[in-house]
Formats: sequence, structure tokens, C-alpha cells
Amino acid sequence: MLRIVLFAAVTLVLSACADSSTQPKHQPPQDPPDYKGVPTDTRPPVMLIAPDKSE
Repeated sequence: MLRIVLFAAVTLVLSACADSSTQPKHQPPQDPPDYKGVPTDTRPPVMLIAPDKSE
């Protein structure tokens, strides 16, 4: 009987901690105002081993 009461108490405490209505809503991260969306690496990709030309 004591196990059931302890299980119910633990379940109640954990469910109260998991309640998302008490936490503020998460907003997705925003880009800084000076971000232009331009990649910093403008070099084209390089193939390390070129394929053989088939004749």
C-alpha cells in the first residue's frame, strides 16, 4: 500500500514539473540585423582525386 502512495506522489510531482503551460513559449532564434545570408566560403569545391578519362 505504501508503494502505491509513494508512486502516486512521485507521479504527481513529475507531472507538475512537466507542465508546459507554466513555462514561457519558446521562440525560434532570430538572425542578427546585419546578416545578409551570404556564405563566407566562396571557394568552389575541389576534387582531391580526379576521375580517369575513359576513351
